Amino acid sequence: MSVAHVDDEEPGPGEVRHVEKALPNGDFYTGEWCDSLPHGNGKYLWTDGCMYVGEWFKGKTMGKGKFSWPSGATYEGDFKSGFMDGKGTYTGFSGDTYKGNWVMNFKHGQGTKSYANGDYYEGEWRRGFQDGHGRYQWKNGNHYIGQWRNGLMNGNGTMIWSNGNEYDGLWEDGFPKGNGNFKWADGSSYVGVWSKDDKEQSGTYYPSDSQNGNLDWDPQQVFLEDLKDCKICPGEKVSIFPSQKMPNWPGMAKGNDGRQRRMSDGKLSSYSWGSYMNDFSAASEGDSRDEDEGGGSLHLEDSDTRGSCTEFKMPMKKQGQTISKGHKNYELMLNLQLGIRHSVGRPAPAISLDLKSSAFDPKEKVWTKFPPEGSKHTPPHQSCEFRWKDYCPVVFRTLRKLFNVDAADYMISICGNDALRELSSPGKSGSFFYLTNDDRYMIKTMKKAEVKVLIRMLPAYYNHVRSFENTLVTKFYGLHCVKLTGAAQKKVRFVIMGNLFCTDYAIHRRFDLKGSSHGRTTAKPESEIDLTTTLKDLDLNYIFRLQKLWFQEFCRQVDRDCDFLEQERIMDYSLLIGFHFQEVSTSCTSGVPTPTDHENEGAPQLSQLGKDQLLIDPSRWSSIRLGINMPARAEKTVRKSDCEAQLVGEPTGVLYDVILFFGIIDILQDYDISKKLEHAYKSMQYDPTSISAVDPKQYSKRFRDFIFRIFVEDT
Repeated sequence: MSVAHVDDEEPGPGEVRHVEKALPNGDFYTGEWCDSLPHGNGKYLWTDGCMYVGEWFKGKTMGKGKFSWPSGATYEGDFKSGFMDGKGTYTGFSGDTYKGNWVMNFKHGQGTKSYANGDYYEGEWRRGFQDGHGRYQWKNGNHYIGQWRNGLMNGNGTMIWSNGNEYDGLWEDGFPKGNGNFKWADGSSYVGVWSKDDKEQSGTYYPSDSQNGNLDWDPQQVFLEDLKDCKICPGEKVSIFPSQKMPNWPGMAKGNDGRQRRMSDGKLSSYSWGSYMNDFSAASEGDSRDEDEGGGSLHLEDSDTRGSCTEFKMPMKKQGQTISKGHKNYELMLNLQLGIRHSVGRPAPAISLDLKSSAFDPKEKVWTKFPPEGSKHTPPHQSCEFRWKDYCPVVFRTLRKLFNVDAADYMISICGNDALRELSSPGKSGSFFYLTNDDRYMIKTMKKAEVKVLIRMLPAYYNHVRSFENTLVTKFYGLHCVKLTGAAQKKVRFVIMGNLFCTDYAIHRRFDLKGSSHGRTTAKPESEIDLTTTLKDLDLNYIFRLQKLWFQEFCRQVDRDCDFLEQERIMDYSLLIGFHFQEVSTSCTSGVPTPTDHENEGAPQLSQLGKDQLLIDPSRWSSIRLGINMPARAEKTVRKSDCEAQLVGEPTGVLYDVILFFGIIDILQDYDISKKLEHAYKSMQYDPTSISAVDPKQYSKRFRDFIFRIFVEDT
């Protein structure tokens, strides 16, 4: 209802005027107005006391502005599509002040924070936490300069106490861990390996020249006493983010690109999954919801147009053939399950993530004999006699710990009452693949050469996955061999890996992408392509738009992973991508569901129940990780011709909301003599740049160039 400064006649399209509007829900807006939306400078006052004054663009806060909370907290700075994004200053009701860079409600980039208790931090931030290089000054005069990770001191750094004492060395999760040097103000020092576990602590005390020193000093005093007053202040929490307060304007629909547009019937569409994920991922940082501060919750409306589409959740037939009695590989499956149960279940010493080099020795393997009648160490069984080999058992046990795999759950998945499933056909390499019944783990048979490559690169692989928790490379959980006794003397080597598509979502499309074109198309007629078909580079007809934070992390991690694979002389790897359309047509009759085209329809993304669950169940959005359960947008592309030279088609502007899953697979092919011969032979027949078998350095560059063309930032 317009109450002032509104002409009687209907304004023309694009005409900017000044209005004062009292809205039906009690909110009030005054300012510039265009095409039924705030556009220009304006002020919006919510009934709960929140207020925004600043620039608007087509109904969203965009540009310079100031948002005030009823508690007295304020944010003044840059806004983008409703988010605190750019440079800005947040001043909390308790006195906390952050000044610096923001990305989608996160403190991200360079920034300084003054805490209400007198502490101060200056340095790098990432997703709301101190991350990178920074300096933290405590009110009592102590200060730390060095590396941070997830809001804790981590990496190389120096702590200087106000009494002149100093620790210089490695840190982990806020405490000294690894090599370090503690110095007293009088010049004496203690040099050694540091750990909160005094059994792992070792070092040497060096007294100063002026005195004999205290040889009875206990290094654990640093953990028990000296660091007690060096806790990182958690800071103040934000009650509700400005992006969560953005209203749905009457007569407008929220399009798939996040922009609002007019619907012919005047009905409102609901918030999209993407916008919810943006808001709630921001709420997962240190500045999370505080119920004490008066932030209004979102009131969301269902749309009558929802009936035209539905979120695609249908009972999915599990991939593969169940290995039951009578199957040719039934006994092999029993042997595998017996061996895993023996390896994982036997007693072992406490695991330290700092492994000795001897643990990676290729000779570090354990043979166990499994007679049918059982033995001192093995149970009786109904299979034939076999021998079981564990390769580098300590390393893989530690990897499972690093990947947060519970030993009991691991055994139940692989060795429980449910049988494994064999995928319908072996891969191009001749390997067979088996899935556990819960889809968590994939078991792949391996050639001897692949085993050698994995063992050779195991030290570098371990260091890489330990350093980068968001790595996209395959997760390996165990490497084993079954040797059948008797006349056959057959050896079957296999590796246990994580299954990338372990999800309740139906995977509607899956692609295996290398960045090469020769032979990179699926040799199947359209009628035979179903949900389990893995398509290839020349079949790809989408590009993927990631939110800014995720896109930046994706680019960094692809570079790290490709550098690692290049250094290990690995090539022929792929990016495996699977995605779930959040909406598909319910009328589809073919085997492959048809996604809803949001350029033509204004249907909502989630039911009211789904939105409410997102609000009250943080696990729904906290489970998102790089490559796992990621909300994104897929844009349809079209190639100008069938020419292989055009690997990536032209964007069409047709966009779909999707849930993405992706990772780098097939990382055990080194550039050996066979691949060099393949390269030489195929180069005489085809364009050398189009074939898969190329030098690791060239492969890495081509792979990255291609991946960074099909993944782009969602602007």
